[in-house]
Amino acid sequence: MKTAIVHDWLVSVAGGEKVLKLMHDLFPSPIYTLLKNPKALKGTFFEDKKIVSSFIEKLPFSTKLYQKYLMFFPFAIEQFDLSEYDVILSSSHCVAKGVLTRFDQLHICYCHTPMRYAWDLYFQYLNESNLKKGIKARLAQIILHYLRMWDITSAKRVDEFIANSKFVANRIEKLYNKEAKVIYPPVDVNYFQPCYEKDDYYLTASRFVPYKKVDLIVEAFSKMKDKKLVVIGDGPDMKKIKSKASKNIEILGYQNDETLKKYLSKAKAFVFAAIEDFGILPVEAMASSTPVIALSKGGVKESVVENKTGIFFNEQNIQSIMNAVEKFEKKDFDLYKIREHAMKFSEERFKKEFNDFVLEKISHLDGK
Repeated sequence: MKTAIVHDWLVSVAGGEKVLKLMHDLFPSPIYTLLKNPKALKGTFFEDKKIVSSFIEKLPFSTKLYQKYLMFFPFAIEQFDLSEYDVILSSSHCVAKGVLTRFDQLHICYCHTPMRYAWDLYFQYLNESNLKKGIKARLAQIILHYLRMWDITSAKRVDEFIANSKFVANRIEKLYNKEAKVIYPPVDVNYFQPCYEKDDYYLTASRFVPYKKVDLIVEAFSKMKDKKLVVIGDGPDMKKIKSKASKNIEILGYQNDETLKKYLSKAKAFVFAAIEDFGILPVEAMASSTPVIALSKGGVKESVVENKTGIFFNEQNIQSIMNAVEKFEKKDFDLYKIREHAMKFSEERFKKEFNDFVLEKISHLDGK
């Protein structure tokens, strides 16, 4: 049984690539992707793997400006000839699920999310890109309209969907009219060390982009001057976030994994205000025996247990965050049980569930 793996792009090693690595561990196969960045992959698991890339990689400045070539992605992914394989495993948040397959091939897609900028983040994407009026705005709207049509069409090529959360499974059902098996993504929970004696600070960590809502967290703590907040991350919103920070807020910028690990283990709570498809960092916090204060929307509702491993707030606004912090400080948490709960999202659990699902579907392949 010959297998191939398809992944959107390999220009860095982040959460999606951790899923890809374990997929490859289970089913060693050539990896087909729009483009790769050899410098970013140097010294990583992917450095010596067989990777087949598309013409996107040969376009000017593709490794840095690849998103500028978005309109060519559907055409590029369809150019891969996968006819020699029996099973196609795709890891998709953009176009990887759209590869062309024969009727007698099995295509299983691990869907991190349907492409959010073409669907539920469409208007936010246009606003943040300053594409409200003019020729460029109309061109962007036409391209995204085309992507939505292609996205629905290409979803029909997938035989089995796996979603990384119930939240994403619901979106797959609404957009593609298909059911999806939920297998939560792997978290390297054993990397994080629990600490049962906490320091007196709250922590948030994220890329500084608008939908992460780090600015709201900073504003909320600026109004709670008796509480210390440590902020880890970097990105386009850095200037905006710094401008809202008071003296009780320490902005550390980008930090490596070891530093993040240290701060996660000692924080009294991790604060999270984004709507994420799953949300790895809250699980990493819980693996560090640290409670989570989070928005009660998205995948985090499936990983955090209210009043046992964390506290939820209902709205993305300053007052809602402040109320949640006040509620948190009146409650005692069993830090040992928080760590124990996080173990349910381990890499070993992911590998077993993914392997079992794929092998079950392969067993039915002869009757396809």
